[in-house]
This record gives sequence, structure tokens and C-alpha cells, in this order.
Amino acid sequence: MSLTLLKQTSLSGTPALLPSSKSISNRALILNALADNQSHLHNLSSARDTSLMRALVGSDDKLINVMDAGTTMRFLTAYFAITGKNKILTGTDRMKERPIELLVDALRGIGASIEYLETAGFPPVEINGFLHQKKSVIQMPGDVSSQYISALMMIAPQLQDGLTIELTGNVGSLPYIKMTASLMEYFGLKCDFTGNKIIVPKGTYHPTELTIEADWSAASYWFAFVAMAENANIVLHNISIESLQGDSVIIEVMKKLGVQSVYKKNQLTLSKQPHESDIEWDFRNCPDLAQTVLPVCAAKDIKGTFTGLESLRIKETDRIAALQNELKKIGTEILEEGSTWTLQPNFNKLENVNFKTYHDHRMAMGLAPLATLMNVSFDDSSVVNKSYPGFWDDCKYVGFKII
Repeated sequence: MSLTLLKQTSLSGTPALLPSSKSISNRALILNALADNQSHLHNLSSARDTSLMRALVGSDDKLINVMDAGTTMRFLTAYFAITGKNKILTGTDRMKERPIELLVDALRGIGASIEYLETAGFPPVEINGFLHQKKSVIQMPGDVSSQYISALMMIAPQLQDGLTIELTGNVGSLPYIKMTASLMEYFGLKCDFTGNKIIVPKGTYHPTELTIEADWSAASYWFAFVAMAENANIVLHNISIESLQGDSVIIEVMKKLGVQSVYKKNQLTLSKQPHESDIEWDFRNCPDLAQTVLPVCAAKDIKGTFTGLESLRIKETDRIAALQNELKKIGTEILEEGSTWTLQPNFNKLENVNFKTYHDHRMAMGLAPLATLMNVSFDDSSVVNKSYPGFWDDCKYVGFKII
């Protein structure tokens, strides 16, 4: 369903429906399942991906349809393998294009029986249980999706000999790996993560009580709204500065792009401040922030030089190509040379602009702040349900009209 945000230059208020962390929630659900579902998990994310994980991790069905949820596909592939379940995991057409070979190869090497049902290296896959542990040391490239590594870490204590994961090359999305290690410790299992080696001993998870903090990826869009608006004062609740989430680095990024952050009593107040004329940023540890940051640079004529965007190619869409296509509509070019992307803004302030979402929640939410400058329309408003179901209502709460 299409939707238009009408131009609103001044914003104030509180996004009341800011979701809890999807990344923490999804990991907690897997760890709780491995702890016999005896934990008390509070404030789980309302995102569709988390609701799906919650339903599927305990499903008795043989066919498990993860739809477009990449985290769910990867985590459940490992979970069902280690628990000896016979399952078929499938998803949308786009999910069938997203690689899973590195994880499947690792699980097969450890002792799982997994077959590809269509194209080798991609879902759907059939899991036929776990035979016996073949090896206790494996190698994984560090620059692939951290979700492969997290999936293996979480199931490792169930193995007879535990598991050592040696990461080769540069390690990307490091905060997500550290998040997994921290949550495992909440559930009673401490792993040793030193250098590029993760050592997870055999052990038993124990039930715990955990309250999930607000999602920093979702919070990042409100920084973008403040950066682009003429006047803004936005208050975010349930925010943890000492966060497990790597995307909390948005505070540092947005200082450069014109947003002041003041933290007090579990809430963060965002207001405007002067911005820099150019920015350099490595997104290797926070790739989900790219669709928040690049549109801000485009709108404020801030030249950007970016690295660490490689993983965006295999997300819900090819996010690099999608950003290039959509930001071109407002005059911005994103040029690629090797592993560096240069954003060359020449902001074209239109009265109305129509954006495609590419079935990607972050494309919609990352481009929405441009409604502080022009009327902005999207071809599919429902994509936000994947991670932030209340996003459009929160836009209304801070001053926007929607048609």
C-alpha cells in the first residue's frame, strides 16, 4: 500500500512506539530455547522478524517458512541442526537468493546433515539431524555476515567438545559478535573471544530474566529527522547508552551531521547543532546505519567517503544499488571505486518525490526524513513491519500528516 508523508519542517515529541532491539530479541529467543524455554524475557521486539522467530523456534511443523527474515533463517538452521530436528527451511524468492553456504559448510563440518533442495549454496535447505561431532575447530571468514558466526556460537555449548571458531581476515560487524557473547553469558555460558579466535566450551545454558532495550537501528531514523528538519526536539525513551548494540554509534556519526544528544534518566533528547561539510565513515561494524546516514548527507549537501558497505549487497535488496537509484532522484551520486564509496551531493529540493522501497524496511525509514524538506511518497508502506511496525504512527506523533 502506497503512502505519502506531507512536508513538515518542525518536529517535536516522543516516538512512543520505538521498538525494542530486534537483534537482542532474536538471540535471546534462541538462547532461551536452548535453556528449555524457562527464562523470563521482557519487552521483546514487536518487529515481524521477532514474532516470526518466536513462532518458528518452537514449531512442530516440518516446513519452516522464514519469509524474508535472514537472521531467522541463519539462526534456526543452526538451532534445528544441533537439536536433531528434521526440518525444511524456506522463504521468499529474495531469501532463496541470499547465500547460506558458509554456514551450511560449517555445520556439515561439525556433524550436521543438511541438503540443498533447489540451488546449491542457497535456501531452501533440509536438515536431517546431527550425527556426531566431527571436529571442534573450524575457520570462518570474518568479513561475512556476523549472523553465521553468532549462529555457531550459540549452539556450540551443546557440542560434546565445544567449539573453537577461528576468524580469518578482517572481522566485520564485530559489535554483533560481542553482543552474542554477552547474551550467552547472561544465560550462563562464558566464551573466550580473544583476537580472532572464539573459544566456546561445552556447557549448559541456564534460565535467566532479561529486559530488552530499545532498538538503536530504529532510533537512528529519529536522528535523521532531527538532522534534516528546520527545528526539532525529539525525546527517545528506554534508551541504553551502555548498549550491547553496535548501532549506538549513531550518536557519534550524527554529531558530525548536526544532531546534539543529551542523555538523562534512560531517555535521550535530540536537538539541532551545526554540521560538518564532509564526513568519512567505516560502516563495517554498523552496516544497517548506511541507509540512515547517506540520505542525511544528500539532503544537507555533506560530501561523504564511506567504506565497509560490502555486506549491503546481500541484504533484503542490493542496498547499495537501491540507494544509488533513489538518491539520484534528489541530485546525489554515489560512486564506487574498489571498496570505497563517495557520495557527491547536489541537493535538488523538489516539491514531491516518489521513492521505491525494494521490499526493504530500511529503504522506507531511511528516506522518510526527507519529508522535512518535501512531500515524500513510498510505493509500499507495509515494509516497516519487518522491524518497526509503529513507524508511521510515530511520524504522526512528532508532527507529520500522512495521506
